[in-house]
Order: sequence, then structure tokens, then C-alpha cells
Amino acid sequence: MTQRRVTMADVARLAGVSTTAVSLVLNNRQGTRISDDVASRVRAAAQELGYRPNLTARALSTQKSHVIGFISEQVTTDRLASGLIRGALQEAKRHNHVLFIAETEGESHAVDEAVDALTDRQVDGIIYAATRPQTLRVPARVGSTPVVMLNAVSDDVADNVLADEFAGAKDIVDLLLESGHTDGVVIVGRSMDQPDDEWLSIAVRRRLAGIWDSLSAHGVRPVAQIPCQPWSVRSGYEAVRDLLLAGVQPHALICMNDRLAFGAYRALSEVHLTPGRDVSVVSFDDDDIAVYLHPMLTTAAAPFEDMGALAVRILLDNNHRPGEHLVPMPLRVRDSVHLNRATEAEFTAMRNPEPDWTR
Repeated sequence: MTQRRVTMADVARLAGVSTTAVSLVLNNRQGTRISDDVASRVRAAAQELGYRPNLTARALSTQKSHVIGFISEQVTTDRLASGLIRGALQEAKRHNHVLFIAETEGESHAVDEAVDALTDRQVDGIIYAATRPQTLRVPARVGSTPVVMLNAVSDDVADNVLADEFAGAKDIVDLLLESGHTDGVVIVGRSMDQPDDEWLSIAVRRRLAGIWDSLSAHGVRPVAQIPCQPWSVRSGYEAVRDLLLAGVQPHALICMNDRLAFGAYRALSEVHLTPGRDVSVVSFDDDDIAVYLHPMLTTAAAPFEDMGALAVRILLDNNHRPGEHLVPMPLRVRDSVHLNRATEAEFTAMRNPEPDWTR
């Protein structure tokens, strides 16, 4: 048997007050003449009866549903980008909102359907997110519903939240160079000489610009730039392996993401070079595995949870300044950067160790 929903009238009867008084107390209306005693009785009665507000009725009277729509192409299944949703969920909860999540798998018709489903439910706003920063089309059918782009931009939306890739790249490379690595620097993952392609996203373009800004400020030119597609562990391994086989003597590797760095670690170990001792390594994203490497990887963290939280705050703040909102990339300074560089003779000796005839 279906249990009848508890109403304000039920709470009023148990508390011995009027329904109006119950409404004023439970809706936290300020400036009323409700006594503390009455307010306490109402709240006690509501708790005893298990009263829950009728959100549909409240939405009709306040024009607020306390629901935020979250549209993404594959964010829920991406190990790193799922932090966008975690941050948004936590911030929405702090503001007494819930998140209604719709995944589209990148299909344009699915985006239209998601927008229809959310606007039909009169959500207070929509966050449109992407796993990789890119320009997205927002359907005109969103109408007057507020929209914030998260890890993405759109010609149709004023507000977007992005990681501050330029500053993050500059900071992580400054750390490397200030540790004395002003020669033998290699960029793994992208070359400034490459033509534009699908991999040159907003994030990649700004990340590269930050790297080069830092290098230029220190008067440093890399000895090599190695394009890789995709930015995978295998690509990083093969790129650094081939570099070493070609006789290039790196003192420091700037990897465009952590997965490339994971592969670089293996390639270095195969020629008896130790990351953080013989060759310094820095990268980006702060993948969970970074702290389980030996040595632990120094990286600029992708601030996905902070970005998701900021998107919610912007959406709910009618007085914010529209535009681009950049979130800092925290530096995770660990053990993969050392202060002393290997000399050319030491490098050669490490790559070609003398045989141990005593074994």
C-alpha cells in the first residue's frame, strides 16, 4: 500500500499551530513574529512525521527547481575528467541543489535531446562540460536557461570555466629551469613546428605557450621536440626510447601529460637512467598513478573538481561578471626533479656501463 505524503497541514495539527505558521517556519521566512517556542514545535513535528517539502509546488511558487542540469559527452566515464562532476555535485549539495546528469557520447542529436529533457524539467541552469577543452555548439532551444561551459567554450555562451593552462605550464617549467636545467631540455608530446590539427585544443595551445614563455624567459631552447599522437604511455615510451637510441643526451624532459611521462620513465630505465637523479621529468594532469611511480612524478595538476565547483557557483550567482573564468593548476612538487645535471661523460658511462667481470 502506498503511504500518503505528509503535508504541512499534518505538521500543523501535530504542532497545534496554523498551516501558515508551519509554512513560515519550514521555508525559513525572515522577519516574522513566530516565537522560538512555536518554531521549535513545528520543526519537532516535521521531524517526527518525516515531512519532506513538495519541490514541485515550491518550484511553482518560487520559480526555482533547485535542480542543475549537467550535459557532457563522456565525462562520467573518463578517469580524470570525472572530477568535473564530483566538484559540481559537492558544490550543488552545498547550495541545496541536485545535479541531473545527461551523457551524449558527442552526438549532436543527443545534445538536443538532453537540452529538451532538462528545460522540460525547468532546471535552474545547465553546465555543459567536455573531457578535453574544445568549442561546442549550444542548441538555441536552451532559450533563457542560464548556461555555463565547463572545460569548453562556445560562441553562444558568455561564461566558461577552464584550467589556467598557460600559468600552470609556466610554473612547472620555471620550477624545472630554476633547478638548474638550462640545457638538454626535451619537450615530449608536441612540437611548436607542427601544423594545427585536431590535437591542438585550447588546453594544448595554452600549455605550449606557457612552456615556451618560461623557456624564453630563461634563454633556453630545447634540444628536441617530439610530437606524439595519442598522448599515451606507449607513445611516451617510444618517443624517449628513439631519442636515446639517436644519441640525444637529455637532462630534462617536459612531458605534455602524465601518461607520456609514465612511458618516458620506462625508456629511461632501460638504459640505466633514473628519473629524478639522472634525468629530471615534469608533466601535467596529476594522474592518480603519479604518486606511485618511483620517484614520484612532479606535475601540474588538472583542477577538475575546483572547476566543477566554480561552474555551479557561477550558475547560481546572478551578480557574477560574465566571461572566461580560469582555475589555477596546483604544482605537485615531488621527487622527479633534481638539482644536479649529469655531465656528458656521466651520461655516456650510464648508457654504456663497463661489464662486471667479477660475476
